[in-house]
Amino acid sequence: MTDQEDSVLAIPKLGPVIAIDGPAGTGKSTATRRLADALGFVHIDTGALYRAIAYLVLEQMPENPNGASHFNDEETATRIARSVHLEFRRNPSKNPANRIFANGRDLTDFIRTPEVSRVSSRVSAYPPVRAALLGLQRRLGCAGKAILEGRDIGTVIFPDADVKFFLSASPDERAKRRLIELEAAGADAPSFEEVKAQIIERDRSDSTRAIAPLKKAADAIEINTSSMTLDEVVLTMVKLSHGKL
Repeated sequence: MTDQEDSVLAIPKLGPVIAIDGPAGTGKSTATRRLADALGFVHIDTGALYRAIAYLVLEQMPENPNGASHFNDEETATRIARSVHLEFRRNPSKNPANRIFANGRDLTDFIRTPEVSRVSSRVSAYPPVRAALLGLQRRLGCAGKAILEGRDIGTVIFPDADVKFFLSASPDERAKRRLIELEAAGADAPSFEEVKAQIIERDRSDSTRAIAPLKKAADAIEINTSSMTLDEVVLTMVKLSHGKL
């Protein structure tokens, strides 16, 4: 553990914290929102923080159809991560109600594209970017009654979380879900095989990176959501959370 991680972990928790980790497409974000509503907890979407940085990076890149695929600009990503003001605000009149703002601008509707996903995976592997966001994530969660989702919450950000979940699902099922999301958003949807390939590559990148790789915490409860409905996933998590809290 680095000195910085030690100092961040010194920030005391003022109430219970639930950590939810897992790869994209497992139903993690939706399940987290539903669980937060059921328990009356605040939902802190850490993945959205990195996606917001990725979106801002892409805005500064010259027009290039292969830009996202070949992105490798740690300096720009670090500069943005250190200077931008990120915050979550709730707007019940919008879907989702939990909105991510960067310097006062709502980016929520723009951070779920395949391009942002690819750049986000690389941005989140840069040590200076992670360092810039590490303290923010810890401070947001330490207020208590908070649920944080991401890829290293239970292992790095909140190894002391009161409840830890790790959601998983097969690549095929995750690709199906991603296509449904893209079509529902009116976005140009790639083929099933393209989406599946992107998911497999994202998993490889996230799980093999040197800094805070995607990894199930030893004390996390794993839930395979492949053959479960969203209601079943949320009900299971609510029961298990009540049992531990």
